Amino acid sequence: MGERELIKNIVYNIDKVIIGKEYEIYNIIKGIIANGHILIEDVPGVGKTTLVKALAKSLNLSYKRIQFTPDLLPSDILGISIYNQKTMEFEFKKGPIFSNIILADEINRTSPKTQSALLEVMEEKQVSEGNETYKLDEPFIVLGTQNPIEYEGTFTLPEAQLDRFILKVNIGYPEKVYESQMLKVYKNNDPLKNIGKVADATDIIQIQKKARDIHVSDEINYYIVNIAEATRNNKCLSLGISPRACLALLRVSQASALINGRDYVIPEDIKENSISVLSHRVIMSPYGRANNYTREEVIKEILKILPVPKIKGDKI
Repeated sequence: MGERELIKNIVYNIDKVIIGKEYEIYNIIKGIIANGHILIEDVPGVGKTTLVKALAKSLNLSYKRIQFTPDLLPSDILGISIYNQKTMEFEFKKGPIFSNIILADEINRTSPKTQSALLEVMEEKQVSEGNETYKLDEPFIVLGTQNPIEYEGTFTLPEAQLDRFILKVNIGYPEKVYESQMLKVYKNNDPLKNIGKVADATDIIQIQKKARDIHVSDEINYYIVNIAEATRNNKCLSLGISPRACLALLRVSQASALINGRDYVIPEDIKENSISVLSHRVIMSPYGRANNYTREEVIKEILKILPVPKIKGDKI
């Protein structure tokens, strides 16, 4: 089975549970193919947790859900060393982070100290405890959720944390026809119990490696750098995107090319993914807020103004 067919099967499998959200599911799959972590921001009840569970079952990966609360400690996530009186040595008891897929539910409800405990894990895919370092199994994917409308008892995610999410997805309310279909499907049973695996860890690692081989021309690299420069010099933004964000846009665009059956990235891949990859990383300036700009609008305007690389033959 080829990569495109396998990806379609994964999306189709999840679509049995999260009905009418194929575009959003594809975006999450892009993030996974790009070997990154995904931030899901939306109101309660639209299926964030169900989507992650369906993803874990479809990929046959180990899954843990961590409910982030104000009293959650770093050791509750990473693990802790406990003294064994028999061996007279400390033994490390692994925390729930040691799974393939982590649902960090309501990640903005915990303290900055606990949020920062995820930084090394998300970037290095390892846990340091004392003098020891414990590698996490591949693939390792954190899907963080947060509620955009509920601010009481929440903490703003630090910029360093946001920068480690390769893209942000908004699921949104379903269209009426799909919501009606959902009521029919869920009336007598839970479709989540009935879906099986369509891939495994080896398949995902292979697809991730394949995406890294997607050709990226110098013109595309310059296009990404020009977008970055434009965000850093825009009066509506007080903070532009980082070099890590540039790499994230490149990786997600490679994943997009793979999904579309190409072995090279085109400008449309960059434009198509810029909002989801970049919008959560920039910070509005007082001028931008005063004029009621949104981060998405600023990025769209930048993409309109910047010259797009021209295609020469099949590749650029």
